[in-house]
Amino acid sequence: MSLTILLFFIGTAQAEAPSPGTTDPVITQSYFEQNTLSEAKVKEIVASAIAANAGGSNGGTSTTPTAAANMKVVQLENGQTLYAGAGSEFIVRSGKVLAVSNDENGIPDVTGGKDLPAGTEVALNHLLIFPTEGRGIKPSQKNDTSIYVMVRGGFLILNADGSKVLQ
Repeated sequence: MSLTILLFFIGTAQAEAPSPGTTDPVITQSYFEQNTLSEAKVKEIVASAIAANAGGSNGGTSTTPTAAANMKVVQLENGQTLYAGAGSEFIVRSGKVLAVSNDENGIPDVTGGKDLPAGTEVALNHLLIFPTEGRGIKPSQKNDTSIYVMVRGGFLILNADGSKVLQ
């Protein structure tokens, strides 16, 4: 009887052991630090790029009514992050994207009437307003289609390695 119970526990323990290649791999802190951008670095990159684009075709500070009304259609690829300038607006038209924020504050979803914290999936056709820099959107791991976003105002697209995507 005790041998049967012992064999049952041994068999159960082996069945529950994690297998290599699971969706939740463990990484070291040094790997994480080497392969991610710090909050300060992201803010620096976003601020400098948006300042460089001010008044350009990506929105900016133009006061003409036609410039304020125009929206640019941007395609976002997997592995890229679309950061907004202060006061910019996004409408995700297709694809699955997640909210990105470098602080504890979320992104105002005007259509849904709520703030979206970092990591929250953004609903299609909802108007997002970005009150400050350092926030944006990135493709969800569940995304399997092209991502198109309507953008009004300044923005910056960064690849996973931190390099800028030229528009």
